[in-house]
Amino acid sequence: MSRVNLLIVLLLISLSMVAQDYIPENIVSAEIVNSQIVVTYTIPQGMHQTLQEDLFYIEVDPLKGITFEPTIYPEGKMTEDGYVEYHGVIKLIKKFTIAGNFKGVPEITVYAGFQVCLDTGTCFMPEEFEFKLPFTPNISSSREVEHHPASAIIKFLIMAFLGGLILNVMPCVLPVLSIKAMSLVKQSQQDKKQIFRNSMAYTLGILVSFLILALVIVILKTSGELVGWGFQFQSAGFVTGLLILIFVFSLSMFDVFIIRAPGMTAATKASSKGGYSGSFFSGIFAVLLATPCTAPLLAPALGFAFSQPPTMIFSIFILIGLGLAFPFILLGIWPKAIKAIPRPGEWMNIFKEVMGFLLFLTALYLIRSLYFLIGGTNLINVLLYLIILAFAVWIYGRFARPEFSRKKQWIATVIALIIAIGAGFLTLNFGNAEAATDESAHYPRDWQKFEPELVQQYRDEGKPVFIDFGAEWCLTCKTNETGVLFSNDIEAAFKEHGVQMLRGDNTKKDDVIGEWLTKFNRAGVPLYLFYIPGQEEPEVMPELITKDMVYKLLE
Repeated sequence: MSRVNLLIVLLLISLSMVAQDYIPENIVSAEIVNSQIVVTYTIPQGMHQTLQEDLFYIEVDPLKGITFEPTIYPEGKMTEDGYVEYHGVIKLIKKFTIAGNFKGVPEITVYAGFQVCLDTGTCFMPEEFEFKLPFTPNISSSREVEHHPASAIIKFLIMAFLGGLILNVMPCVLPVLSIKAMSLVKQSQQDKKQIFRNSMAYTLGILVSFLILALVIVILKTSGELVGWGFQFQSAGFVTGLLILIFVFSLSMFDVFIIRAPGMTAATKASSKGGYSGSFFSGIFAVLLATPCTAPLLAPALGFAFSQPPTMIFSIFILIGLGLAFPFILLGIWPKAIKAIPRPGEWMNIFKEVMGFLLFLTALYLIRSLYFLIGGTNLINVLLYLIILAFAVWIYGRFARPEFSRKKQWIATVIALIIAIGAGFLTLNFGNAEAATDESAHYPRDWQKFEPELVQQYRDEGKPVFIDFGAEWCLTCKTNETGVLFSNDIEAAFKEHGVQMLRGDNTKKDDVIGEWLTKFNRAGVPLYLFYIPGQEEPEVMPELITKDMVYKLLE
């Protein structure tokens, strides 16, 4: 061996020895928490870890009866060269599911790999640590139903029903229920069987909607997609479609138009007698408006359902639907209860128009949510489309009436459809949609944007941390924030106790927030966490909070 080669070998050996001394032995640790393997890396100051799955990973020895999911990596910092770097404390997560044929093992073997580099550019040799983690049934929570006690299942089923029942009094559902109650008043003079059938049609509309929603959840879970309650309100297309539906329905409250297909007078009379289709679609409409409202008792039941197999998901969603439809089921069984409602009269027209204004307010709420999904420029196009759509609806309502000939009715209908559809193609293009740049509404005053690294930093510094996970489309979140969290006295109390206030905005889909919701068994926002210094797990607050709850938490 030449002197040059010998010198190079000695230099490499020296660097390797220095690296072993320079890198702390406790840089990596591993544990099993709630059906997931968590590997924590503590990167020394002046160093970083690059996202390279062949060098930065979690691997597990295969076990019969346990399915391990792909490793979940946190968000890192994007460098100018296009690499993702991590600094400080990093947590990699590998979730697993226990099947019914699992026989049990004393431990799970986990391999944690990494390769740290100096911020100046030098990288050390790749390292791999092996962990033998004790594994007992009470450490993990299987997704199979048989791993949950029957009492727990019954509790969540009851919560699902009660949560659906409470949805009836939520502001996003109440206008539609009132309109349906007015329809039942009109039917109060009809046969009891007719009232019962209309109530059942309304119930069927609700149940069909919830079954479809449950089916979507099962399909997305099968594909590995992370979803939560109200997830459809993170889609600009869905919110826009619901906005259009509510806006058109509002116009009908003021008799701008009556849905009546040309030449279908006989069918219209038949439907007006029974109204089964109207009752059915009223149920569907109620579900569309109910999903952004996570009522008390409903969030824990949904959190349980989202971790279960398809049969339990369908059971939970059916019970939520039965809870939402329960008042009308009672009216159908005991129609005498309808007598408590005043007799039909001119007040019904006034009531209908008042409901129209309430629906306009609901549309405004959706417009606000849409602003944070697509930005101000695209929102102007949506408003322009609503004006054009109103004109198209007016044409239909004015010239497709029964007193005109069938030819004129068809012409008016076709013209209205061409205007509505054509304007939609020209204005409703969200291909380049961007979220609103003004984040003041998301993080008012001293509230900071939620970042897992920021949470860990404040906790390492011994500071209390309060985290508010919410969304612009979540009415429960807005109620809690406006009346409690963002109020001057509560913010002053937080500051007095040195609490760091973080807000996680889930208006648009955020995988990191989704992982935190799953970690705390929540299917959707709101979620409120309070980390107390010296306490490993946070205090989890209920979905509806009061100022007294916050004050008590700070004591």
